[in-house]
Amino acid sequence: MAKAKKEEVVVEQAETAPELEATAQEDTSISLNDLQVLANIVDLATQRGAFRGNELSQVGAVFDKLSTFLAQVAAAQAEQADGDEASEEGTEEA
Repeated sequence: MAKAKKEEVVVEQAETAPELEATAQEDTSISLNDLQVLANIVDLATQRGAFRGNELSQVGAVFDKLSTFLAQVAAAQAEQADGDEASEEGTEEA
């Protein structure tokens, strides 16, 4: 009886594996929102004590790099949005 249940589980996993592989191959990009969520996860995990003391400097360094990158991208997007608005206003006046 136990062997029959194990075989059923293995068959079900084998049938769903190609679907997961297809999904993983289609969506391999990482968005800025994904990176922001990752930063939030690291922050939350640190608050909850998920890392050992000797690991915190490495985690903190990566977190700082990620935060700096996200801030630079946000600033660049804001500048681009301001530039787009200014160019739209200039074409409306002409």
